This record gives sequence, structure tokens and C-alpha cells, in this order.
Amino acid sequence: MIAALEVRAVEQVDELAQGFAAGEPESMRHAYDRYSPMVYSLALRSLGNRDDAEDVTQQVFVSAWRSRHTYDPDRAALGSWLVGITRRKVADHWETFSRVRRSTEAAIAHLDPDPRVADTGVVNRVLIADAQEGLGSPQKEILRMAFFSDMTHATIAEHLNLPLGTVKSHITRSLKRLRETMVVTDAALD
Repeated sequence: MIAALEVRAVEQVDELAQGFAAGEPESMRHAYDRYSPMVYSLALRSLGNRDDAEDVTQQVFVSAWRSRHTYDPDRAALGSWLVGITRRKVADHWETFSRVRRSTEAAIAHLDPDPRVADTGVVNRVLIADAQEGLGSPQKEILRMAFFSDMTHATIAEHLNLPLGTVKSHITRSLKRLRETMVVTDAALD
């Protein structure tokens, strides 16, 4: 009896993998129900943040569905394939986090100039305020919340009713734009 149940379970997993590869929408729902706890758990252990783990889990399944034509059930189990995608999405998350941190540090370096050069500090603060005013909405509000109100990305997303990924993208692009503005301004001042 147990052997028959195990055989049926293996057949169901194989059917799920075949349906997923064939693009059957019902298979996507079943794959999510079956594998999302595993994907979420891997992401949470790697990232240590529930919001980021949820974001990565969503990205994994969206990416898997969009690239289902590359999945070959004869080469790998669906769960193993999803683990590979999860690892790449976690790595992408850490790379984005690192890039945002470097951008933040570059922006902060302009906000906290050497106290021995007070005139440059005032000029830099005015230039940053001016550059920040050049940002549109909601970028300006998001940056103020993140850096002056010290709110987390998830809190900002909830407060503005925006997806977490959108908030992160706005911060990344805004910091890049501010950094480029400051580089141009620094060159003009030299």
C-alpha cells in the first residue's frame, strides 16, 4: 500500500512538471502551492528579512513561468530547477542591495563633508537639496522617507501603497541620478 502511494506521488510530481513545461496555467498554481514554502524558506535563510524573502519568492515564480520553455522535466526535477532560480534571485537581491548601499554611501559622503571646509559643505547641501527637488514624485518622497525619516523599504511601500520592488527601484534610480548630478556639479566647481 505504501509503495503504491509513493509511486502515485512520484507520478503526480512528474505530471506537474510536464504540465508546467507545457504552460498549463493550473500547473503553475499547483507548482506554487507545492514549492513556494521551500523557495520562501531558502530566500528567508539567505536574506534574513521576511519582506525581501516574499519579494524574491514572487520573483522566482514569475521568472520560472516566463522562462518555462527552458525547463526540461527530463533533465531536472521542477523543485531543483526552482532552487536554481531562487539562488540566482537571491544573488541578484544581494547585488542590488550592495549597489544601493554604495550609492547611499556616495550620497552621504556629499551630505557630510569635511567640517574643516564649511563653505563647501553648505554649497554641497544646497546642491543636493536642489538636485533632490529635481526628482519627480514619488521619488522625492521615497528618498526623504528612506534617508531623513529612516523608514524601511517595506514601510515606505506600505505607506505609499506601492509594490516593494517599485520602491527599491525608485531609490536605486534616484540615488544614481543624484550621484550623477553631484559628479557633474563637482566637475563644474573645480
